[in-house]
Amino acid sequence: MIIKNMQLKSIREVKSLKGKRVILRADFNTPLKEIRERDKAKVIVTESTKIKETLPTLEFLIKKGAKVILLSHLGRPEGRIVAGLRLNPVAQRLIELLGNKEKTEIKPYKSIKISPKTNFTYATDLINKKAEQLIGKMKDGDIVLLENTRFYPKELVGDSEFIAKLASYGDLYVDNAFASSHRSEGTIVEITKHLPSYAGFLLEKEINALSKLIDNPKKSFVALIGGIKISTKIALMENLLTKVDHLCLGGGIANTFFKAMGYGVGDSEIEDSEIDLALKLLKIGAGKIILPADVITGDKKGNKVRIVEIKNEPFAICKKSEGIYDIGPETIGKYALLIKQAETIIWNGPFGYFEVDQYKHGSIALGRIIAARSRGTAFGVVGGGETISCLEQTGMAEFVDHISTGGGAMLTFLEGKGLPGITPLLK
Repeated sequence: MIIKNMQLKSIREVKSLKGKRVILRADFNTPLKEIRERDKAKVIVTESTKIKETLPTLEFLIKKGAKVILLSHLGRPEGRIVAGLRLNPVAQRLIELLGNKEKTEIKPYKSIKISPKTNFTYATDLINKKAEQLIGKMKDGDIVLLENTRFYPKELVGDSEFIAKLASYGDLYVDNAFASSHRSEGTIVEITKHLPSYAGFLLEKEINALSKLIDNPKKSFVALIGGIKISTKIALMENLLTKVDHLCLGGGIANTFFKAMGYGVGDSEIEDSEIDLALKLLKIGAGKIILPADVITGDKKGNKVRIVEIKNEPFAICKKSEGIYDIGPETIGKYALLIKQAETIIWNGPFGYFEVDQYKHGSIALGRIIAARSRGTAFGVVGGGETISCLEQTGMAEFVDHISTGGGAMLTFLEGKGLPGITPLLK
């Protein structure tokens, strides 16, 4: 069960960090894209939120004179070395954000001066003699980024001997990887058994913000849940129904509810295996669960687009060759009214197939309203990779009180479950 009013051991509490080797576990699992530059292929980071959110903790440690050993994973190489998942692009983006104005190209084991007191080095290994020697030569304020932790099978199973060796590189451990805190990987959980362990600023921020949604949230509390799969959000919806005043649904999740109620949904994204569950949730959440009053239908490419009003009696919403791909204008107005009256708001999951221009209006419109309300007296939280992408397209993301870096971790926390990566950091 979740621990109410949890207090974390914060890195702020350590009296002296000067000269200390600090292993900082970050989550730099960012989206990548290959581009052509001067007729050469180059991989770049396309969205930097997780890297940016690590900077306050990293810069604090540097200022205090610590030697920072950065750890992160990228993608799911499943214990194999995958060239396309090396941390080069992450390292490049990180030094840009740290202030490398000369656009120096990252080269393995070659030091780059970030400031008069900080050198940055990227190592293409995690545990070996070369990495060990590099760490041994670090000066106060230096940063070393080690290779993708998930290249190593022993990391994935939390092998004690392997993690003990890695822990020997540091004097203390700081966990700033909230987005990975629902996992039991070695550099998230096992390492805390070998070193004094503390929470970084991002981890603190995430827990403090999300706790406000669980511990006596201000009323009216409105949750907007979209996305494709109801199966990934069952526990979330069940727990939210005990706390919210309104649970507004959209996306493929709403489609599954329509199918369960007897409506014809054509080729819409649904989960047939969760039909009975949808009916059960409708019963449990009677008076709280709100479904779209109208929807946008068409084909997946954005053709034959039309608005369909949802009638009380089940009918064929769309043809077999068509699907439901967005919420309609009446639904936007209906949900907007509830948002404007809310004091607490959470949004997870887009409300349409927003990759296609014709089907992103609902998500963008509600994103703007959520941001506007968050700018006022309401406390607003947005989470999930696609949801954040929608929010950023509104141009109003800065007004939302908290944008969570954790997808699965955020869901697990809001389901009311404990997080393996958080437990060792509790006072």
